[in-house]
Amino acid sequence: MNRENINSAILFIGLILLQIVVLNNINFLGYINPFFYIFFIFLYPIRKDDATLLVLSFFLGLFIDVFSDSGGINAAATLFIAFIRIPVLQSVIGKREIDYGALTIFKLPFPKMFLYVVILTVMHHLIVFGMEYFKWSKFDIIFIKTLLTSIFTIILTMISFTFVMRKR
Repeated sequence: MNRENINSAILFIGLILLQIVVLNNINFLGYINPFFYIFFIFLYPIRKDDATLLVLSFFLGLFIDVFSDSGGINAAATLFIAFIRIPVLQSVIGKREIDYGALTIFKLPFPKMFLYVVILTVMHHLIVFGMEYFKWSKFDIIFIKTLLTSIFTIILTMISFTFVMRKR
């Protein structure tokens, strides 16, 4: 195992523990419960194998589901954003072909990195809350929870990016 794999494993386990122990116990105003564990997908190297990311994302979401008793909702949402990660990145950057060897999330200009995080976070939360309520009559609750939780998760993610970028 190389250093990058060890760091990914530590991040994977650390984010699961952080989500389960701390963040799942936050329920601010009845709507805000941050899903910070998706930070793993943002930090996962772009040059790595996509199949590995899909498997890891599924298990990441599954572990959160097991401890949150949410029946596979997080696994489905996490797997989906891992699947659309590269097409979203291509559309945000504006290029069809990406230099996988040279590109990292940290080399993106801030507006593009922010847009990338916003798109994937909102998609994740929309799937989670849409599957949780699964009724058109609950669309207002789905929208409010998606909006508020996405804002809080994006703020946490961007703050974390600044700490990780300083470390590099």
